[in-house]
Amino acid sequence: MSGLNWVKSSFSDEGGNNCVEVAATEDGAALRESDEPGRILTLSPQGLSALIVVIKQNPSP
Repeated sequence: MSGLNWVKSSFSDEGGNNCVEVAATEDGAALRESDEPGRILTLSPQGLSALIVVIKQNPSP
């Protein structure tokens, strides 16, 4: 998955830790944590949409 344009979440802290990054792929999207860039979750557009719905329904405290 090299060559992807990773974008850091606006909710990430200023120190660069605890960051979620997303990149567009030919088939949907890829997600990763900045502290483990080798572990990538790939999602179809439908999968990403479903993940966003679940996250919005269950916000962290």
